[in-house]
Amino acid sequence: MSEWMLETQGLGKSFMGLRAVHDVHLRVRRGSVHALIGPNGAGKTTLFNLVTRFVAPSAGRIRYRGEDITALRPEQLARIGLARSFQISAVFPELTVLQNVRLALQRARMPWYVFWRGDAALQAFDAQALRLLEQVGLAPLAQRRAGELSYGRKRAVEIATTLALDPQLLLLDEPMAGLGTEDIAAVAALIRAVSRDRTVLMVEHNLPVVADLCDRVTVLARGEILAEGGYAEVAADPAVRTAYMGTGLQ
Repeated sequence: MSEWMLETQGLGKSFMGLRAVHDVHLRVRRGSVHALIGPNGAGKTTLFNLVTRFVAPSAGRIRYRGEDITALRPEQLARIGLARSFQISAVFPELTVLQNVRLALQRARMPWYVFWRGDAALQAFDAQALRLLEQVGLAPLAQRRAGELSYGRKRAVEIATTLALDPQLLLLDEPMAGLGTEDIAAVAALIRAVSRDRTVLMVEHNLPVVADLCDRVTVLARGEILAEGGYAEVAADPAVRTAYMGTGLQ
């Protein structure tokens, strides 16, 4: 069994001659919480999209649990235990919280040709959906319409639907984006809880959250890895401080 849950080797992407990501060698240790940080335009989202195969690489390879996944599609990655969230929280607002999670379980457990089924068939997923909602602290709100929730709780619903895929590697794209102080604390606690038996890779701008949650930090600048290590180590790096000049790196 590989020590590394995720590895990239010489990963790169160019768009019409513009080099967005170049020669990235990234390794995410099994069982860790690993952050990708960097100033705006550093290539974080592009790298995230490459790893999750929403964008095809121009160069390099990607390995998951030691196996080459460079040619796989996003839905294939989800089936083998690699799942992601997105910067903008995406829930079905007219459905209840329970129905949102149940729908994710249905899609993960059923073939596409029986995707739309009656409510009676879907109730078989209720118990498992409630267990997932308990993990993210939303079981008391199971019957609320998702559209009525605060933005932070919608984030929690999204994480629950991602957990419905039973991922071994959970990729979170700016989970704190748009959250207030109270919601940030709640979502950070949620990430800490779900990471106990999973590997987490997260893109995040909130540096205090990164410092508190993450075992290892990779800093990107101009599409390349600038530094890597524990948060205190990279925060003290002069090159990193220069890249973050004026943005409050502490």
